[in-house]
Amino acid sequence: MKVLMSGNEAIALGAYEAGIKVCSAYPGTPSTEIFENLPKYKDSLYCEWAPNEKVATEVAYGASIAGVRSLTAMKHVGMNVAADPIFTAAYSGVGGGFVVVVADDPSLHSSQNEQDNRWYAKHAKIAMVEPSDSQECKDFVKFACELSERFDIPVMLRTVTRIAHSKSLVEPGEAVSVEPLEYKRNGAKYICTPANAYRSRAKLEKNLTELAKYSNECPINRVEMNGGKIGVISASCSYQYAKEIFPADTSFLKLGLTCPMPIELIRDFASKVDTLYVIEELDGYMEQEIKAAGIECIGKAVVPNMYELNPQILREAIFGEKAKTVDVGVKAVARPPALCPGCPHRGFFYCIGKRKDCVVTGDIGCYTLGGAAPLSAVDTTVCMGGGFSVGAGMAKAFKAIGVKKTVFGVVGDSTFFHSGMTGAAEIVYNDADMIPVVLDNHITGMTGHQDNPGSGFNLLGEMAAALKIEDILSAYGYENIIIVDPQDLTAMNKAIDDAIASEKRAAIIVRRPCLLIKREKFAKKLCLVDTAKCIGCKKCLTVGCPAISVKDKKSCIDTSLCVGCTVCAQVCPVGAISRKED
Repeated sequence: MKVLMSGNEAIALGAYEAGIKVCSAYPGTPSTEIFENLPKYKDSLYCEWAPNEKVATEVAYGASIAGVRSLTAMKHVGMNVAADPIFTAAYSGVGGGFVVVVADDPSLHSSQNEQDNRWYAKHAKIAMVEPSDSQECKDFVKFACELSERFDIPVMLRTVTRIAHSKSLVEPGEAVSVEPLEYKRNGAKYICTPANAYRSRAKLEKNLTELAKYSNECPINRVEMNGGKIGVISASCSYQYAKEIFPADTSFLKLGLTCPMPIELIRDFASKVDTLYVIEELDGYMEQEIKAAGIECIGKAVVPNMYELNPQILREAIFGEKAKTVDVGVKAVARPPALCPGCPHRGFFYCIGKRKDCVVTGDIGCYTLGGAAPLSAVDTTVCMGGGFSVGAGMAKAFKAIGVKKTVFGVVGDSTFFHSGMTGAAEIVYNDADMIPVVLDNHITGMTGHQDNPGSGFNLLGEMAAALKIEDILSAYGYENIIIVDPQDLTAMNKAIDDAIASEKRAAIIVRRPCLLIKREKFAKKLCLVDTAKCIGCKKCLTVGCPAISVKDKKSCIDTSLCVGCTVCAQVCPVGAISRKED
């Protein structure tokens, strides 16, 4: 019986059915739900959240070397973190099938860029498959394992946001039983010294040549001949869009294996049609290689190279047909993202944002919203872990040019374990005049509450060792570690003052659990406005809480949103806001 599944759910099922035994990942939208669904199959496979994508890749690759099929998963920017072991794994080859799932994010729905990771497959010299619906997401995991083992190569399974999160019908199958390989020491294969890598490079090129030949006949590259007037080459979600807008007599070459490209298959297909289109999101990855082979085609000359495609965009780009719209007389109200009501990060950003002599280097997480109005407290956001390292660079620059600014580098607890610890070491080792701040809300908040090495739980919900951030900072050499509750604004301001004035190397841990953590028990209290006292100064609006608004020139608190954190009450100059039992 077929089941409606998202692409991510289907990949998890595919891992189970493919006989994969070890899975490791770091959460990142749009890939997160793969691993959130893997615990369903915990009797057949091991799965974990790793501290970062590089560690996750190395864990999965180690399992492959040991002789079992393995899988790692990440969002597209995570590939930048994982690239080091992946490039080397291509040279050394695999034991059991090794699958690297990478979820790209065209249109930057939850990302700082929309890099096209298809180039990574080509650059790293690994194979790549691209599913176009949930059924293929499941099936391609098994295919990727078999391809990996057949050609002794890591295989990237590349999805995009719409494939990862959209649902389509999937027909579950039986899990295969894969006999693990007997582990035998093989230094020439797995010890990547220059001499060994030199020989491995030649072996890799031979394997890629064989793989390129196979790509022209592999079953997941298929031709759909319907006529000779128009032909379309496409893959992934773009194939679905193209199917919607081209006429019924259009022929398609639907690619599943896109690295290496099946050039002879493409050449044969192109010879059978008058006009050839290449439809792909983001870069002209396929188009470039097709044209380099001397095959004429139309691609990015008409198809946009930024953001997600959809049938409407393609129809206008290719056929000049504008979409017909109906004006219903209603305009959606713009609602920019904001920190949740009661978010423990709000108190810190409210306090630090008032200080004009401070610079705050931010990071990737919920706390990126500390840069949004009205808090407007964050100066930079670059990448995971950059809150500390970028801050160290700014501090060095300010010192060199005589600028009197105090730099606060900010990361969350999950980011601290991901890539913040090396930045914390940089600050001490190279004596950067700055103050690192860890916003510890006991969870990986931005991607939907995944556990991390500091939360005390693992992916299966079992109790695990909880690493203490203060112990790590102390071991690094921070002598004045200030731990503060950010919802006490007086204490928060004092912590900032004390850190600035400290003669010893200082760090701040801003600690309060996220109110959305299901296992935490919070008393339900609300903040209410005494309209008789309220003077309509709007000072409470400066904390940026979605629960607060103004009605009839008086502050008003939406009790369905309020969690009683009291930050607004502490800001009110006339004591018009107080907390009451619900």
